[in-house]
Amino acid sequence: MLNIVLITGISGSGKSVALRVLEDTGYTCVDNLPARFLHDFIASTQDTGLERVAVSIDVRTPGDLDDLPGILTSLRAMGIALHVIFLDADDHTLMQRYSESRRRHPLTDRLQKEGINASLQDCISRERELLAPLRNQEHVIDTSDLTPGQLRSWVRDLVQVARSSVILTFESFAYKRGVPHDADLVFDVRCLPNPHYDPLLRPLTGRDDAVAAWLSQFGSVDSMIEDISSFIRKWLPLYMQDTRNYLTVAIGCTGGQHRSVYVTEQLARRFADHSPLLVRHRNPLLHTPTS
Repeated sequence: MLNIVLITGISGSGKSVALRVLEDTGYTCVDNLPARFLHDFIASTQDTGLERVAVSIDVRTPGDLDDLPGILTSLRAMGIALHVIFLDADDHTLMQRYSESRRRHPLTDRLQKEGINASLQDCISRERELLAPLRNQEHVIDTSDLTPGQLRSWVRDLVQVARSSVILTFESFAYKRGVPHDADLVFDVRCLPNPHYDPLLRPLTGRDDAVAAWLSQFGSVDSMIEDISSFIRKWLPLYMQDTRNYLTVAIGCTGGQHRSVYVTEQLARRFADHSPLLVRHRNPLLHTPTS
């Protein structure tokens, strides 16, 4: 069966990294394909017998991005297994990445032809406008504070999931770095007891047994987990009826190292019966590199 992965999103958010990891895992990859050719490309790919293909489409392709959401809907109606990953990042991160790479934004020349002497911020804002309809209906990964290794791991995990239902993702994050843009539901666990103030627990994470044992002794921690779990159990069926393909539940604490990680792991255990299920941690300390 042909499996198509479409990588799209904001320029500078890591699309090249995502496309390379797919190529390394055996996908045939095409970068910067015009959206109007996607139907014909998939038809020709089916004829060749290829099973895994990845395509990148973004604002470098002028003119037909408005048609892309409808094209994706029609392809899915035809029964084609299509995974769309929309990569995003906050403006500060994007501008920093452009400063480090010294590359021009792909909309610079186009806006100049329209008589607009656009700054980098202007280009980013216009790009967000152009891609907003696509972002609103697809799975978003906020790469603002991710290392390239984390992004590679998240993309690899995502495309390996067989999507017969809503992909439920539990994700921990640090409020000091901001709420991730890919979150659908956000829960704040900063009110819970903090292991950070114990010198022995401070260098550990919420996945370590000592931290888990420390947190589990507090009734407030168990009550928080139970309340979040009950909320999701109650409303998940309606999210599944809303024709969405992904639901990301973000759990935040101050540093994204102890409380949010522990709660995220416990929620994942409680929802182990849901398939597909993903667990992600934005703190680099929680990232285990994979080959």
